[in-house]
Amino acid sequence: MMKKIIQQLTSSNCILLASHTNPDGDAIGSLLATGISLEKLGCQVVLYNESPIPAVYRFLPSVERIQKEVKDLLNFDSAVILDCGNMDRVGSIAKQVEATIPVVINIDHHTTNTQFGQYRLVDVDACATSEIVYRLIQAMGIEMDEAIATAIYTGILTDTGSFRFSNTNQAAFAICETMMTMGVNPSMVASHVYGAYSLGRIKLLNLALDSIEISNNGHLSIMTVTREMLAKTDTLAEDADGLINYARRIRDVKVAALIHELENGNGGSGKSRRFHVSLRSDGSVDVSRIAMNFGGGGHAGAAGFSMESSLTKIKQMIYDMSDSFGEQCHLS
Repeated sequence: MMKKIIQQLTSSNCILLASHTNPDGDAIGSLLATGISLEKLGCQVVLYNESPIPAVYRFLPSVERIQKEVKDLLNFDSAVILDCGNMDRVGSIAKQVEATIPVVINIDHHTTNTQFGQYRLVDVDACATSEIVYRLIQAMGIEMDEAIATAIYTGILTDTGSFRFSNTNQAAFAICETMMTMGVNPSMVASHVYGAYSLGRIKLLNLALDSIEISNNGHLSIMTVTREMLAKTDTLAEDADGLINYARRIRDVKVAALIHELENGNGGSGKSRRFHVSLRSDGSVDVSRIAMNFGGGGHAGAAGFSMESSLTKIKQMIYDMSDSFGEQCHLS
């Protein structure tokens, strides 16, 4: 499959590269590394992500080239979809991409990947999509530079939780060591990704911590971030990134859920609004199976889904879900 993908990419005149909405470090890192690399081969590429790029990743080389809109999909010979378990994760243009662009290439590492696209590089044992992209770049014989290396390093660093998560493998360390020989400065990357917070984000954290609810059995924690909270603290949706970890680290909690109201929600208590629900597990519950029940996906330890409902109904749904952890997800 690798050879077929390389043949398709090298024979394409114009390639659309896209990663999932509400992007994390791996979604952005793999997107940039692939785009910069293909341009070295003379390919015309367009980098796309529907969502704003979180501030902590705006230091990455060429990040300003990521577009929020694509005008004419008929111009593209191929589309490379990165770090998406299913096509819908691309966002509002997903169906148009499948219907318009002749060849879709699926590069991903999620266990819930639906095997979409004509060509696929899906490796659930990879620590990050950036690891797979690194292998693809190597196979294409593209000369690595500091910009590509920084994107790959950031993707692996963030998706392994600084090498703390269970998806950390030998390749994570080996590739990052190689990226350092290409000029990556780990201290610089860490200072951006895990550096200083704005006062607004600290205020948002305070409100988010106050919102935490714990199930009766103590195994589930729910944190909420609403549009009202963002407005009150003068913060953006990206400032909620990572807040779920506070809810996950509560003693005896097996699963943490962050209910994040999306920007185009209608607002108003009890009304139908759009939310993204992030799920994190301590390892005893496979949250990807939970997310799949609601059209989402991810990994055993980290997954998510989006839906339209009221905040009250979503909370109740998650509480009801916690009652069946043992039956559905092999809770220890």
